[in-house]
Amino acid sequence: MTDTDNRTILVDEQGQPVTLNDAPSSPSADARRAPDRPATLIVLPLPENVLFPGMTIPLILDSSSSQNAVEFAMTQGPFIALVPFLIPATRDEEEAPTPAAAQLCTSGVLGRALKMLNLPDGNKSVVVECLTRLRVTGYIREKPFLIARVDYPPDIYNDTTLNKAMWRAARMSLQELFREIPGLPDGFSMAAANLEGPAQLTDFVAAHIDIPREDRLALLKTTLVDDRLGKVTEALTRELELARLAGRIRDEIRERVEKTQREYYLREQIKAIRKELGEEVDQKELLTRELEEKIEKEGIPEEAAKRARRELKRLEVLNPESPEYNVIHTYLDWIISLPWTKATRDSGDLAAARRILDADHYGLTEVKERIIEFLAVKKLKPERRGALLCFAGPPGVGKTSLGQSIARCLGRKFFRFSLGGMRDEAEIKGHRRTYIGAMPGKILQGLKSVEVCNPIFMLDEIDKLGSHPVSGDPSSAMLEVLDPAQNNSFLDHYLDIPFDLSKVMFICTANVKADIPPPLLDRMEVIDIPGYIADEKIAIAERHLVPRQLGENGLRASQLRFGAGAVSHIIDGWTAEAGVRNLERCVGRVCRKVAAKVASGRGVKSVTITRQSLPDYLGPRRVVKESLTHPKVGTSVGLAWTPVGGDILRIETTRMPGKGRFKVTGHLGDVMKESVEIAASYIRANHRIYDVAPEVFEKEDLHVHFPAGAVPKDGPSAGVTITSALISLLSGKSGIKPAGRIAMTGEMTLSGDVLPVGGIREKVLAARAAGVQTVILPARNEKDVQEIPRHTIKGMKFVYADTYRDVYGVALGKR
Repeated sequence: MTDTDNRTILVDEQGQPVTLNDAPSSPSADARRAPDRPATLIVLPLPENVLFPGMTIPLILDSSSSQNAVEFAMTQGPFIALVPFLIPATRDEEEAPTPAAAQLCTSGVLGRALKMLNLPDGNKSVVVECLTRLRVTGYIREKPFLIARVDYPPDIYNDTTLNKAMWRAARMSLQELFREIPGLPDGFSMAAANLEGPAQLTDFVAAHIDIPREDRLALLKTTLVDDRLGKVTEALTRELELARLAGRIRDEIRERVEKTQREYYLREQIKAIRKELGEEVDQKELLTRELEEKIEKEGIPEEAAKRARRELKRLEVLNPESPEYNVIHTYLDWIISLPWTKATRDSGDLAAARRILDADHYGLTEVKERIIEFLAVKKLKPERRGALLCFAGPPGVGKTSLGQSIARCLGRKFFRFSLGGMRDEAEIKGHRRTYIGAMPGKILQGLKSVEVCNPIFMLDEIDKLGSHPVSGDPSSAMLEVLDPAQNNSFLDHYLDIPFDLSKVMFICTANVKADIPPPLLDRMEVIDIPGYIADEKIAIAERHLVPRQLGENGLRASQLRFGAGAVSHIIDGWTAEAGVRNLERCVGRVCRKVAAKVASGRGVKSVTITRQSLPDYLGPRRVVKESLTHPKVGTSVGLAWTPVGGDILRIETTRMPGKGRFKVTGHLGDVMKESVEIAASYIRANHRIYDVAPEVFEKEDLHVHFPAGAVPKDGPSAGVTITSALISLLSGKSGIKPAGRIAMTGEMTLSGDVLPVGGIREKVLAARAAGVQTVILPARNEKDVQEIPRHTIKGMKFVYADTYRDVYGVALGKR
């Protein structure tokens, strides 16, 4: 660039002069442009925009190079080439003095600079009118700004039926799109209505419809109107669908807003009318005032009252039709309805408590004594955070009814719920209010139900608490409920306010103590409730079960009588349980059949049930005792404990030629399998003492089987029984026949010691029911036998063994 006589002259890279807006240099160039379209132009790179013919738009010139280029172009003539980047330019590329030619598209538009404006931030803006497409054929120079040679390719349009249809469809879609978009300027719709042909339509749509930049560049480069028409028709269809969807959403929102405003206006009118008529407040104000009065009068702690007042303020400004209104209203109802301070007064009459326990339950002397002791401590020191009681025992022994009796003794209200199968901690601690349908947990629900803060809560089946990897561990949530050191500030997720549970007396029940989670068991005072003996079952049936079933089935005592031994025969022949549930079912079945006879009108006025007539009412005998009078070689009888009471356990062994293999069957657990291995090892180590040939374990296969293979069995207490069965099989040439009517239990060690086991009461009662005359027990279990009523074990002989030799001398008649 040189300056001669105050006139600026541009030169190319070879130093030859360059004239902007020059005339065509050849006839071919003249064929590709009109006389007012220059062949040489200054290029203004567009970092983001892709412009099309027919647009008039202001461009921000935020770099000195672009400002200088436009200012110089305006001194030479109004025209400038507007060429977009191939890829959107970065900030560094925008601020570069001149971009590389390779970064720019080969197509652009011819722009006429109409006006240059100064902006407040120091930048400049130029208003350009886009005239027609151009194609860059080459760059003359790149500094101080880009100068290019251009030509103007004409639009090519094939006047086919398909193109006419697309042109008409595009024009109709454009008009419908304008109708769907509210608030468009009139000039915009007028400009669209005056489009002269498909080429102008495609440029107009590409300029004003939201199309991806890559597609805009393709439309700019394309001179074949047929292709452009197909692409813009597709874009118009897509935009029309979006506009319709937006219109539907807009209409729905407007309708909701108008409905809310209309309802608010009507409510205000109703309020004004009521005020004119002398009515004080509307229903919402009445409800708000009522809630406020309850918050102040119900003895709610300050922290809870403060939270309630804050929620009440939110409620006052909400529309009653709002979902949030109902959520807050329900939350306030819970806060107000909980018994924060309301309590019943405990009865301190221990004599009355003893009478209630004796009236409600027969037997269970030790259990009753422990309950009386617990109540006495509560009387002497009411504020003491007492032990957490847990009644453990088989089903049907009266654990739940004991809790009800304690409530009667204390004069407290009673609430019970079962924990069996509970897998979600939210059932204990509630759901947070963010969830739809959220509510407090079972603890607060129970307190609301009994309406006092010091009830007796019976938590049934605590040994059957479940857990879930997603829902959490309910047993961990129960720690906060049951631990006296924590439950004075129990936090329910829904309420989110500490609640004092220290005045609640919790009583848990369980069938299997070992299944209670250890952290919970550590905090409990466990009271074991054993199964009932036959005499106790007979007394319970006569005092409680028969009168209750007579009343439930509409019979009088004169219409049905159980003869001597009838109830005892039901217990022996139709029930096998530690409790009395099946016994009550059998009594109820007899009552129903008698009720059917009395109601049939056949003149039956009274029925006496005898031992002989029981099959007519209950069907064939269901429990058949095994014969223990004729034992076989290789067998022995053990004693087992089950959740429903004691039972006898038969063990069978056999031998056969083989290679020393050992097989055990009967659905056994690992501990019982180990007991079999210990017995075999003990016999091999002491084979001389018990006259067992050592080659037996190498030349023969042994099989130990526990009948009732469908029933799982486990535990170490069958050790002496297994050892006796194997010695009976292997001793001497043909084995030893065990003594009859003998049963045993005890854990064996490799050295032959007999260790104590549990469940002695239940096992001894099962042995008595099976007709066993001699019971072999570990010596350290003698104290457990002393706790069994003497009349129950009258006629039975007990042998206490320290080592297996003591067992051997009695079970197999050897010394």
